[in-house]
Amino acid sequence: LLLICAVPQADDTAKVVNDSPAVASDSATKEPILAASLPSAPAPKVKADLEPIAPTPGAVQPFLAVKPVIVRPRETPRQRKIWYGLAVAAHSGAAFDAWSTHRAVAGGYGQEANPFLRPYAGSYAIYAATQVSPAVLDLLGKRMMVSQHGWVRKIWWLPQAAGASVSFMSGAHNVGVVH
Repeated sequence: LLLICAVPQADDTAKVVNDSPAVASDSATKEPILAASLPSAPAPKVKADLEPIAPTPGAVQPFLAVKPVIVRPRETPRQRKIWYGLAVAAHSGAAFDAWSTHRAVAGGYGQEANPFLRPYAGSYAIYAATQVSPAVLDLLGKRMMVSQHGWVRKIWWLPQAAGASVSFMSGAHNVGVVH
């Protein structure tokens, strides 16, 4: 509907075309002095014979940076190897904790104390659920390794080491409960 209304009608177009030459001819006949004083083409605004622009000897130099570019610290190959070792230890500890928890709960020796892992304790989904915490701690340790704060870079290994030790201690506790 909008497209049909926006299209000009054939009768209106013919009237505009027919009226416009009459208006132009009427104004030209009434003011002959004005038409004679107008140039046939407009004058250019820019001169055609411009001189080449030569650089001045005392030209202004561009601004210098106000502060230097921030370069994030990078991990060293030694830190990368330690990070991978801690990641393997943390995920191994989580798998050991999952195995011992599943064994204790399935045998009727106890129940899961963590409310987030309790729904998974009786099934094999506990193996996947316990891997979330070490993965988050791995990412946290990696971010801490390349932090802009020096004190954070010094303790980047702490989250992974703490997570691995807690997982191994929990697994050892569960094995002790079963025996």
